[in-house]
Amino acid sequence: MVKVGVVGATAYTSLELIKLLVKHPAVEIVYLGVRKEGNPRISEIFPSLQKILELRCTGMNPEEMPKGTDLVFVTLPPTIAMQYVPRFLQAGVKVIDFSADYRFQDKGIYEKWYKVSHTDTANLKEAVYGIPELFRDNIKNARLVSNPGCYPTSAILGLAPLVGARCNVPLHINLDDIIIDAKSGVSGRGREPREDTHYCECNENVEAYNVGAHRHAPEIEQILSMVAGSNISICFAPHLVPMNRGILSTIYAKLVGRGDAASRPYSEIMDVFNEFYRNEPFVRIKQGDELPKTKDVVGTNFCDIAVRVVGERVVVISCIDNLIKGASGQAVQNMNVMCGVEETAGLV
Repeated sequence: MVKVGVVGATAYTSLELIKLLVKHPAVEIVYLGVRKEGNPRISEIFPSLQKILELRCTGMNPEEMPKGTDLVFVTLPPTIAMQYVPRFLQAGVKVIDFSADYRFQDKGIYEKWYKVSHTDTANLKEAVYGIPELFRDNIKNARLVSNPGCYPTSAILGLAPLVGARCNVPLHINLDDIIIDAKSGVSGRGREPREDTHYCECNENVEAYNVGAHRHAPEIEQILSMVAGSNISICFAPHLVPMNRGILSTIYAKLVGRGDAASRPYSEIMDVFNEFYRNEPFVRIKQGDELPKTKDVVGTNFCDIAVRVVGERVVVISCIDNLIKGASGQAVQNMNVMCGVEETAGLV
């Protein structure tokens, strides 16, 4: 059994993570670290866990973690996580970090967008970005995996076949003309109370926010540039929609290259996506007239993708559950890869 812990076990993503882990056939939860006094049971924090997991929470220091723990999930906010990650690595356990603290190879980009100095650059250099569909071989041998953001997961999986080199089909897009219009449920804004997520503010309302200034934009650009082997620029427009969970990204890119882009056969583009994800258990390519819907992925670790050609543009619709494939489910998938467990274990 893989013995695991959760550091910062009071977040939305922590609850989803625990629900997945308690059903995992190869996992035992042995440690829950929280910033609360009195060592409450996790079922007192999340009543939905009563009679499912009654483990008492302790503090967030490695000294309070039971001996023999193999891996910890750190579900703390950005800038806070890097205060704890190096201490658990020094204690000899593998770490999957949910924050953005280890997602950027260039600490200067992180410091620009998060307005704080990075205090753990040594471990930053060895962190592996945790999308198994793209970086599985690196994840297998990693001590530290940086779990991706929810918006980036949806966008990157939707665009990777158009910029990657895994397929031999000649297909190219303009790397400087990519638009990502993404919509997220309210849980994507986190559990901490804030005015714009109050019921009266977000109910019966759809709004764009942080257009051109969202922290996930440089994350998307960095990873897609790695996949493409060339710099990529995006226009990212996130929206908040009045539902609990789910992300639907509509991505627009201009086809360029061989022949008239507008006359490029739809089947050629579908061949690219079908081949790119042919062996991926958690990516479903919609065929025919089917289009992704958030209701079809909520509660699952699947990313549903559909492709259309409109004039000279290819339109990709990519859909995930922001709390599962966009966070906790992907973390379990990464854990499975890191620990040599069947990749789909605990997720299907």
